[in-house]
Amino acid sequence: MIVLAVEGALGAFSAAISEGETVAASRSETGAVALERGLALVASLLEERSLAPDRIDRLATGIGPGGFTGLRIAVSYAKALAAAWGRPLVPVSSFDILECGRRFDRVLTVVVGRPGVISARYRDGAEVRRASGRIAEVLDELLPGGAPPPLEVVGAPKDVLHALAERAIVVRPFEPLVTPAAAAAALIASALTPPASLHEIAPDYGELPAAKPPKR
Repeated sequence: MIVLAVEGALGAFSAAISEGETVAASRSETGAVALERGLALVASLLEERSLAPDRIDRLATGIGPGGFTGLRIAVSYAKALAAAWGRPLVPVSSFDILECGRRFDRVLTVVVGRPGVISARYRDGAEVRRASGRIAEVLDELLPGGAPPPLEVVGAPKDVLHALAERAIVVRPFEPLVTPAAAAAALIASALTPPASLHEIAPDYGELPAAKPPKR
């Protein structure tokens, strides 16, 4: 199966092509110009692999949580290509992208939003919890009684690791194993079932709005 994936929520715009269980080609660029060049990035990948659009079996896109602008643009690109080429589109969570390539029994996976704001998912076996907001609030919600040591943590920046240390939580930090993010999305998407309609796919922005309405 050949999968073309785009991703823009995790700090860069990336595109990748997977063939079976192998990442055949990938590109990643940062900055606003990278978002504008998204479709050119896709075209360069297809040219590199000598692939016409009709050779693509399905598309994939990261749906967040993550950065607002990059996420919105990547999902828009993916939907446009899927509609134009008549191919199914598979949405892939940022949390799954960050964990790709590793197996965890118990893990806290962190996506950075605005400064001091995160979205996080905690998995312990079949139990799954997630929250978004200020770092302290998210950790209090997801780990109210701490966590048995060591807690495996993926994608956490220094301020989150410091906040965990202040709670006397012993952690084992990991960086994403499969990069760029679109490469992970492509590999994951090959094993998922696409939704019946493109209209079912929507960005998951995750984090809190810039201002909260006052409580009444």
